[in-house]
Amino acid sequence: MHPPTRPARDHQKKMLRAHNLADYAKVIMKQMTNAEKTGQTGCSTPGNVPRILLCGVFGPFGVDDEYGRKENLMELYHNQVTRIQGPASLRFHHRSFGLYFIAANIDADTTILDFPSRKRFIREIQKGYGIIGISFITPNFSKAREMARLIRLHAPKATIILGGHGAAIEGIEELIDCDHVARGDGIRWMREYLGQDTGTPIVHPILPCSEYGRIFGIPIPGATPSVLVPGLGCVNGCHFCCTSHFFEKAYIPFFRTGKELFEVADRIAKIRRTQEFSIMDENFLKDTTRATELLAEMERRQRWFKFYISSSAEGIMAFGIDNMVRLGVSFVWIGFESQNTEALFIKNSGIDAVQLVRDLRDRGISVLGSTMLCMEHHTPGNITADIEFAVGLQTDLVQFMLYTGMPMTQLYQDHKERGLLNANVPFEEWHGQNMLNWHHPSIPNDQAKKWLDHAFRRDFEVNSSSIYRMIETAFRGYRWLEAMPSRDACLEARYRQLRKRAQMYSQLLPVIARHAVNDTERQRALSLDVERRRIFGPVSAKERFVRLGAKLLAARWDMRVRLFGDRIQPATIVTRNRISKVRPQKP
Repeated sequence: MHPPTRPARDHQKKMLRAHNLADYAKVIMKQMTNAEKTGQTGCSTPGNVPRILLCGVFGPFGVDDEYGRKENLMELYHNQVTRIQGPASLRFHHRSFGLYFIAANIDADTTILDFPSRKRFIREIQKGYGIIGISFITPNFSKAREMARLIRLHAPKATIILGGHGAAIEGIEELIDCDHVARGDGIRWMREYLGQDTGTPIVHPILPCSEYGRIFGIPIPGATPSVLVPGLGCVNGCHFCCTSHFFEKAYIPFFRTGKELFEVADRIAKIRRTQEFSIMDENFLKDTTRATELLAEMERRQRWFKFYISSSAEGIMAFGIDNMVRLGVSFVWIGFESQNTEALFIKNSGIDAVQLVRDLRDRGISVLGSTMLCMEHHTPGNITADIEFAVGLQTDLVQFMLYTGMPMTQLYQDHKERGLLNANVPFEEWHGQNMLNWHHPSIPNDQAKKWLDHAFRRDFEVNSSSIYRMIETAFRGYRWLEAMPSRDACLEARYRQLRKRAQMYSQLLPVIARHAVNDTERQRALSLDVERRRIFGPVSAKERFVRLGAKLLAARWDMRVRLFGDRIQPATIVTRNRISKVRPQKP
């Protein structure tokens, strides 16, 4: 999408500021009075830090309206991974984690407003904040622009700061009425802006990975994994990767050693009372030294954490799959991207992807494999081969995404320089699940989603639901560890964890059989349930009760989806951080 010309941007900005001018005039005096009462002047000089509001974009999400599109759901898995799997789709809501890290690492009274409605956002910004930050991604451009307009209307003395991946949009300062744009490391940017020490050690907030966890409408038992962020960015610099380019192809470590990371995980685990962590790191195993130190510290302290990670195939091979078992990795997200690895993706060069996935799953590690469709070499005649490649990997989950150059990735720059960006595609469609934002030489834009839907459907029908595959992986890992002639303390702990996981999630097998996509999945689920009885014995009275409840909840969810659709709006979360509650006050 070509950015507007300078005159067009000036006109847009003038129109934005003129919007609802009469209403603006009516509230201006009221806001000035409120600001005077609360002492918020918008000043960011040291010793006079105003109250700060950090916001995610407003809902509703996943609907077609003037601000968004139905394909852009506020659910990672149901949006990009399991969205065609019906009631078996994994349903999770994830917070705007970056806002909580910023709030925990600046000396200011800060409120985080996540998943607000438009009305709730208006109500909050009227409370006299001196600084209001908006975090957004490119598809939520129109929401961020409307939020900025509302701030100028209802809180005219507030300073507006834009952040998140959407801040990479070219000319964003002209397209959205704001005062500053924070790009890259948000913690460092805010500390510098507030005149605070950028070298202060990072304070890791204590956060759940998700707020909502359902499969077949059945709540996932137990506490959700905690979020653990070792650092930002990735040095691999894949030409399409937003994260790598947003942090200028560098890695910014929050914790440099495995011991430091262990201490943070230990503190969080004791407070949240769960040993499971979702590691938010683009390529966690890239730093093999830190991961090895973390494993050594866990073994020394006899603390058997479990991790959900992302890593490149090269990182996995360097660290070792057996070491991943010992580390407690139960889930790994790998970017396979395309079978054409030699020319396009060095990170996968020389690696047998099929064998890698098989080895991981045989050890009880579920795999999410990412694949891109409608790349430049794809034609209607050869794209099926890449789809079959992804399906043939037999990963637990598959993410299919349209090849999309986001601002300011290398792919975006390349498409721009070659005149391939499609000016007719609004930012709301830049989410990779509906249409291309560039002119493909062989695939018309109205055909892109058809290939995407075909790929998701093909994987579902051939490999069955992702939840079935994840249960099967748990059994495969259990068999592998059980067959060992001896196990040390670490492997014994992993054996017990896999046994518990296989036993717990196998209670869903009758539900999977009832809602199976085809007879193949039905027979797979029934056969695995027979094996479950052989391993763990007859189903107990308690388990029969759990299974009955699961069937009832799944039937209820299926009916709800049929009658009302499957859109789930996340609940608004308001978190108020006071300096004294985040860190000790300086004398």
